Amino acid sequence: MTHAAIQIPLADVREIYRLCDVERAQDESPASRSETLAATYEKMKKLGGERYLIKPSTTKALDSLYEDCPNFEEVIDDLKKSLALAVSGNEPLQFTPMLLLGEPGIGKTHFAKCLSDVLGTGYEFVSMSSLTAGWILSGSASQWTNAKAGKVAATLINGEYANPLMVLDEVDKAGGDSRYDPMGALYSLLEPDTAKKFKDEFVDIELDASHILWVSTANDERHMPQPIINRMNIYTVPRPTKDQARIIAARMYQQIVNEHDWGFAIQPPDEVLDQLAGFPPRDMRKRLMAAFGNAKVAGRNELKSGDMENTRNRGPARIGF
Repeated sequence: MTHAAIQIPLADVREIYRLCDVERAQDESPASRSETLAATYEKMKKLGGERYLIKPSTTKALDSLYEDCPNFEEVIDDLKKSLALAVSGNEPLQFTPMLLLGEPGIGKTHFAKCLSDVLGTGYEFVSMSSLTAGWILSGSASQWTNAKAGKVAATLINGEYANPLMVLDEVDKAGGDSRYDPMGALYSLLEPDTAKKFKDEFVDIELDASHILWVSTANDERHMPQPIINRMNIYTVPRPTKDQARIIAARMYQQIVNEHDWGFAIQPPDEVLDQLAGFPPRDMRKRLMAAFGNAKVAGRNELKSGDMENTRNRGPARIGF
C-alpha cells in the first residue's frame, strides 16, 4: 500500500455547531431530562464547535484506488472530476451522494474504506440492514428511556472532521416500523441546503452536516424510496475480471504480509493468485488468513494452493470467468 506517500493537509476548520446554542439548550433543559443529554452538552462545550475540514492537495490522491479496487474504475473516474475541481479551487472534496450497486462480496464496502483512507478524513460505517427506526441516524427524543444521539450527530460531535465519509451499507435492506422510517432522516441529510441545519432529535441543536461525504451500498435499488434514489448518483459495480481479481488478491496478500512479521515473501506465488482470483473479494481475505495458518502449521513460509482448500469457510460460490 502506498497511501502514506499522498499528502492530504488539514487545511481548514469549520464550525458545525455554535457554543451559544449549546449553552441556551442547557439553560432551557428541564431537570427531568436525561443525565446522558447533560453529559453530551458538557462534552460539546469541552470539544468546541469547530472541526477539521479536509481538502485534497493533489489530483493524484485517488490514483491508488485504481489498483486497490480495479472494478470501480467508473466510480473513480467520476470522483477524479470532483477532485480536480476541489484542488483547482482549494476547496474540500464534494460529490453527489453515491449508491454502489452490485452483488454481495464484490468489494463495495472495501472501496468506501479505501476512499476514506486516501482522502484522509473520518470514516463511519452504518449497517442499514440492522436499522429498525430513523432515530438510529437522527437521534431519539431525550425523554425516552435510553435515548441518545444518532449516528450523524455522534460522528460530528465526537470526531475530528466536518467532512467524514459516512457509509450506509446494504441500504436496500433497511426495515422496521413504517411509522419510524429508517431512511427518513436522509431526505434532508442528502440535500446540502437542508443538511446545513440538521437537528438531531436528542441533541436538539442545529448541526452543519452539509460536508459529510455519503456512500451507500445495495444489492438491489428496487426496494428503496424513489426520492432517496433521486438524490444519488448510481453506479452498477461489475464483478472483477480475472485479471482484476488477481490484482485485488495480490494487493490483499501484500497488505497482510506487510502488517505481520510472519516471514512470507512479499510476492505471492502465481498458483495462489490464480486460485484466489476465483473467489469474491470479500472471501479472499478469510481464505488467505486460513492459508497463512495452514502454511505455518506445515512448517512453511510460502503459500501453496492446497493451503486454501482446508478452510472452514465454504463461503459464496466461486466467480466464473
